[in-house]
Amino acid sequence: MSKKIVVIGMGYVGIPAAALFADVEGFNVVGIQRRSKRSGWKIDWLNEGKNPIGGDEPGLSELIEKTVKEKTFRVTDDFSECKDAEVILIDVQTPTDKNGIPHYESLKEVSKKVGKNMQKGVMVVIESTVAPGTTNYIVKPILEESSGMKAGRDYSLVFSYERVMVGRLLKNLIYLPRIVGGIDEDSKKRGVELYKNIVKGKIYPTDTLTAETAKVVENTYRDVNIAFANEIALICESLGVDVFQVRELVNTLPNDPSNPSSNPVRNMLFPGAGVGGHCLPKDPWLLKYGLDTYGNFKVEPNIILKSRELNMFMPVHTANLIEEGLKQAGKKIKNSKITLLGVAFLENSDDTRNTPTKDLYEILKDKGAKPILHDPYVRDFEIQFTNDIDEAIVNSDVIVTVTKHKDYYNIDLNKIKNKMRTKVIVDGRNIFNKEKCERIGFIYKGIGKPH
Repeated sequence: MSKKIVVIGMGYVGIPAAALFADVEGFNVVGIQRRSKRSGWKIDWLNEGKNPIGGDEPGLSELIEKTVKEKTFRVTDDFSECKDAEVILIDVQTPTDKNGIPHYESLKEVSKKVGKNMQKGVMVVIESTVAPGTTNYIVKPILEESSGMKAGRDYSLVFSYERVMVGRLLKNLIYLPRIVGGIDEDSKKRGVELYKNIVKGKIYPTDTLTAETAKVVENTYRDVNIAFANEIALICESLGVDVFQVRELVNTLPNDPSNPSSNPVRNMLFPGAGVGGHCLPKDPWLLKYGLDTYGNFKVEPNIILKSRELNMFMPVHTANLIEEGLKQAGKKIKNSKITLLGVAFLENSDDTRNTPTKDLYEILKDKGAKPILHDPYVRDFEIQFTNDIDEAIVNSDVIVTVTKHKDYYNIDLNKIKNKMRTKVIVDGRNIFNKEKCERIGFIYKGIGKPH
């Protein structure tokens, strides 16, 4: 008899996780997805064996096609599928508002539906990123009230976070270490046994609160390090040096595994026009929210908050560079056509979650400009955009690289120069060579570049 796993939420985490489990002998996986106007199409798409995630995702399309063909993976909107499930994974979005407060409406709604439909002995796993304390203080009470069962006695409850990255979803799920937090020892053991089926990396068991904290700290760490790179970029601009050359020199310090305590290695990250994605813009706020709500005493995470503010400032700085370039060309920003290259937050993907392009677009609109968005991978976005590069560039006054898509490295600057009205390039991702652009006749401004 096959083991039934239900995966709720067919997004960047739920889809690859469901496909991987469906490829395990003896497992049968049912995905649950709301038939919403925005995402409901995924149900039919997946049931036809097609991959709804765009961009470069090695192996995912083939795996979906294989498991659907073998009838070990199907998708529905029916929560009654939870009634005979042995494992239920919850992979719904947990966004934060402009004040950093998490919106758990989807998580609460799904938890209530799961509680009403789950059977005794099931293991419920929260894979969604949440503030520390959420599993114990929000999800568990909802499950217990709606099911009439007791967590740890009648069912197991686990928090196990993903470490997915667009462009390597399967690779990260399979090979990176996995953290499994349980509300009790039995939940912890069951969670470890589950993930052994798809994870080849080491699995680390712990409690739910520690696992939740580790998840948001992991992403907050990266956000702080990007903020450092962005601040150094601003410093380099002011001093008149190239931040990318500085970065290269800083990172020449070697890794010395023979003496970890005095290891000189440096790994300065890349600066850029902004930070996007599902995790980095919100996880620092989730960490703060968990601290403020469930912490035993007051702690003000100053470094974390200032880093977040600096990363949020980068689209503003990019807009300032645009104005500076136009001023040098003798043109005002009002009514200027500004081409923003890249809608997705990450190169070679279609993922637009929290993209800094949206912030930059709104800043430019407020200044009276006429921004136009281009992306070769994105299918759908809340702001009108084009997949036609010529449409985006013709009669443009400024070209701005916001996303490091591989397609933009192949742009022929000599050709596009003749299509533009004003020859200004603002390089937010270090795609173009400053000297070459200026030699061709462009006014060039770049993040972390002398100007």
